Amino acid sequence: MSESQSPQPGPLDQSGSPDRNGRTNDHGDYGDRGDRGGRGDQYVLTLSCPDKPGIVHAVSSYLFMTGCNIEDSQQFGDRDTGLFFMRVHFTADSPVSVDKLRASFAAVGDSFGMDWQLHRADEKMRIILMVSKFGHCLNDLLFRSRIGALPVEIAAVVSNHTDFAELVSSYGIPFHHIPVTRDTKPEAEARLLELVAAENVELVVLARYMQVLSDDLCKALSGRIINIHHSFLPSFKGAKPYHQAHARGVKLIGATAHYVTADLDEGPIIEQEVERVGHEVTPDQLVAIGRDVECQALARAVKWHSEHRVLLNGSRTVVFA
Repeated sequence: MSESQSPQPGPLDQSGSPDRNGRTNDHGDYGDRGDRGGRGDQYVLTLSCPDKPGIVHAVSSYLFMTGCNIEDSQQFGDRDTGLFFMRVHFTADSPVSVDKLRASFAAVGDSFGMDWQLHRADEKMRIILMVSKFGHCLNDLLFRSRIGALPVEIAAVVSNHTDFAELVSSYGIPFHHIPVTRDTKPEAEARLLELVAAENVELVVLARYMQVLSDDLCKALSGRIINIHHSFLPSFKGAKPYHQAHARGVKLIGATAHYVTADLDEGPIIEQEVERVGHEVTPDQLVAIGRDVECQALARAVKWHSEHRVLLNGSRTVVFA
């Protein structure tokens, strides 16, 4: 397994012993790890690769030698797939560009065959929200973003209806009405992709958007679309799921936030939320409870994705929450 090892002692200083930071000042380009007057620039590194000894040691040694300090580190080795996953939140003691860090880490990544990403922790992810005629998830995400509860920048809202144009405008966010019919669907999806590219969007959130996306669109935005499903997958698909649940006398209702794939409502699950209900709850009450559950599950999924806490593991996810 990829267990952390203690960094080896650094080079000797002129007195013949390591300096107080365990190394000399040969790495001054990245700053001195001595008197840290405050937290420096913050970054998040995520990676996955075939599991083997020395991964954590290589990553921590790289960060140490580049004058960075680990604030938080999480790891997981999947025995079923033989893959190792890691998320590291770290700070640099002196200003350094994320591009420079990426360039210098590339050698470490290559040596282990890593699929890795490195981001500034304070950089808000640009997202697009998509909605049809149910606005509870849209309204919840708009409000959470406004109060700073989500580290995202909502670049636009896209809908195949105009019901929420006024709501979105009240937040000062562009609203794009893109109608969808069987004949215009390819054109509508092309417009969406153009908007994603023009706005440098990293994530598309289907906040109760009720159109089925084409296989081509799912592939073009693989791992970058999150959907909320109004039940535990794959139970109660189709229209009026809460009425179906009431007819079956369920005692738990739930919602599932997942990545979108070409297989309808079967993408890797990010988060699920449940609520216990009794026999006395009416279908309308189930709908109201379900709306709250959907909002909670979707908001957490968007938050975790935008904080780079979710790593794909085949048809599953690893979530460092």
